[in-house]
Amino acid sequence: MTRIPVAVQLYSVREDAAKDLAGVLKAIAKMGYDGVEFAGFYGHDAKSVRAMLDEYGLKAEGAHVGINTLMGDELQRSIEFHATIGNSFLIVPGLDHSYTDSRAGWLKAAHILNDVSKKLAPHGMKTGYHNHWIEFRELDGELPWDTFFGNTDHDVIMQFDTGNALVAGADSAPFIQRYPGRALSVHLKEHSHTNPTALIGEGDVQWQTVLGLCEAIGGTQWYVVEQESYAFSPMECIDRCLQNVRALGR
Repeated sequence: MTRIPVAVQLYSVREDAAKDLAGVLKAIAKMGYDGVEFAGFYGHDAKSVRAMLDEYGLKAEGAHVGINTLMGDELQRSIEFHATIGNSFLIVPGLDHSYTDSRAGWLKAAHILNDVSKKLAPHGMKTGYHNHWIEFRELDGELPWDTFFGNTDHDVIMQFDTGNALVAGADSAPFIQRYPGRALSVHLKEHSHTNPTALIGEGDVQWQTVLGLCEAIGGTQWYVVEQESYAFSPMECIDRCLQNVRALGR
């Protein structure tokens, strides 16, 4: 089996990254991560970001970007920026209430990302969507997750966040099975009903099942560690998370 590379979502260490992005990237590379997923660029231009990534041997696994940056005149600017940093996954991390309050809103978002997907394809890029918990609470007779991914093209990435889904009581496995080949990027996030600062492997996510499905049918190209609660410093938490991923055989 080909090893799936592991990145870290920089939102996990956002305060450190805002102070010293280069230092954070250097430390992340030393931990053994293969890449990073951005959630903002802390005032750095594309060439500076690329230079830092190259210096520390990291890849831009992806970036969380607002849906508005993929529309109208903003799209070309986004394409140029992400081409420079070497990123090909432009993932929408959430939507405002104008999209999420109704099934019609979710369908509108699906149609927008279908259009964006077609426009990104000639540039070797893809778009996608990342869940929180609202996607797994029924709305107008259907789960918003199914409304959205049931009406998006296969090329629109299903970035499943394991921990966020469990907040709504949704296990990852059925959704990875329902949309095979679409989980190109998966957020490895723990969730525990008893330990709010649980790290990967210390909570309720059924990791071996989830990872096995990612590797068998999910089409997963990247695992992305994300940690949003801290028993230790954020940097130590993501270090420990990577060690725990390795302990799971990845």
